[in-house]
Amino acid sequence: MLPYLLRRLVLAAVTIVAITLVTFGILHLPPVDFVTAYAAQAAASGTSISAAEADAMRLAYGLNQPLWVQYWKWLSMVSVGDFGRSFEYGRPVTEVIGDRLWLTVLLSMGAIVITWGLALPIGIYSAVRQYSIGDYVFTFLGFIGLAIPNFLLALIVMYFGFRLFGINVGGLFSPDQQLAPWTWTKVLDLLNHLPVPVLILSLAGTAQLVRIMRANLLDELRRPYVVTARARGLSERRVIMKYPVRAALNPFASTIGYLLPFMVSGSVIISVVLSLPTVGPLLLRSLLSQDMLLASTIILLLGILTVFGTLLSDLLLMWIDPRIRLGQLR
Repeated sequence: MLPYLLRRLVLAAVTIVAITLVTFGILHLPPVDFVTAYAAQAAASGTSISAAEADAMRLAYGLNQPLWVQYWKWLSMVSVGDFGRSFEYGRPVTEVIGDRLWLTVLLSMGAIVITWGLALPIGIYSAVRQYSIGDYVFTFLGFIGLAIPNFLLALIVMYFGFRLFGINVGGLFSPDQQLAPWTWTKVLDLLNHLPVPVLILSLAGTAQLVRIMRANLLDELRRPYVVTARARGLSERRVIMKYPVRAALNPFASTIGYLLPFMVSGSVIISVVLSLPTVGPLLLRSLLSQDMLLASTIILLLGILTVFGTLLSDLLLMWIDPRIRLGQLR
């Protein structure tokens, strides 16, 4: 088990280094350096920076030096939490991201919990009760969930919420709490607004994982060891839950690797429709305005989130599957 864990940690570290190289490359995609872009953005907004300030910024980032020196300086700054200044907002990137980051994580984790909490029991029921009325109903609903885009569902929920109940289901805060300092009143207001976006975000993921769990469990239930377990007189619940479900969870658990970043990057349109103060719309805005320091920071965080999700799924697989713990799977 320990060699497996160490191997995954080393791979995660190497992957993060590769992500930093890609992110550094994104910073240098525009034809001019980001200090020149920052000066142009400042001039367009009616302000300006002096040549001395521009030279100081180039010196700080080492833009007049070889690329490997620039990369090392940028990586050194990033390692201590200095991601530079946003061109469009004129503030440090960490301040611009601010509460959006942890609100995004909270929203994503809530959607993942709902997705797993619904998909796992429904998938097991559909496999055990194959071709029953309940299986047909869940299969139909699953196809509907896969076919309807989440942003369209968000528009439908907003329409009926306003039409039938006279309430605006968009946003994560009430208008009087958006700029208010954090108090218990604001926390409760956030909790009241979370269910709708969490359910909308989790719909497509739930429908997909139900199909995955159903197919995997059906395959396991046809294995000879299940027939043998029934022949030995084990209860049906024990036959199903002890081995087939655990084996069927392997592909199910491996989806965490892409589910975490997808909840951030794949929910951009939903966040725009529902006016959610998350990282997704901020990434879209930074790309449209060529705010490269802000965009590269968000892309770097998404990459690290992907690595973290993959590592988490590997640890979960190691806990679920004893063959991995014994080193039989590589």
